[in-house]
Amino acid sequence: MKTPLNRLPATQLARMIAAHDVSCEAVTHSFIDALREREQDIRAFAWFDASRALETAREFDRVDWRGPLHGLPVAVKDNIDTADIVSEYGSAIFLGHVPQSDAACVAALRSSGAFVFGKTVTAELANFTPGPTRNPHGLGHTPGGSSSGSAAAVAAHMVPFALGTQTAGSVIRPASFCGVVGFVPTRGAVPRAGVKAVSDT
Repeated sequence: MKTPLNRLPATQLARMIAAHDVSCEAVTHSFIDALREREQDIRAFAWFDASRALETAREFDRVDWRGPLHGLPVAVKDNIDTADIVSEYGSAIFLGHVPQSDAACVAALRSSGAFVFGKTVTAELANFTPGPTRNPHGLGHTPGGSSSGSAAAVAAHMVPFALGTQTAGSVIRPASFCGVVGFVPTRGAVPRAGVKAVSDT
């Protein structure tokens, strides 16, 4: 039986898109289908627009290759700024807030050809108050925090990869709780501009 596209690693999907073995639209559709099937239970996303995602994917199918992540959807933790998409930081204080520019890490992904598929739930201000996200392997269990939505979305095959943030254990803990790979880049390797940080140190 053929493996569904949303169950393939991001690296394989990138190779398939580059080789024109699969369309960006088909890849994105596969993740949208998974999201529609599981999101009501898992609650990983703070913002998502299926029509926008599909139109973006179709645009990638029409244009020249834009980089190694061409046409791949990526989820972005909601404490990371995304231009023209709400970034509410998991807090009622910032409801409806739309940043004027992307965070540096989001800009880097876009310049490599990826696009923002959705914004994932964060603990309020990436701190202690958890969001509504549940562990996809056991809905009665915590997904960990504060990058709960990003880890759960990847674990549930609703997106091939996602951005999180970590001050203490906010990436590696939810990754381990949800059974996916999570890592933090070497300090200083990725600019943190545009991230609603908890602490600089």
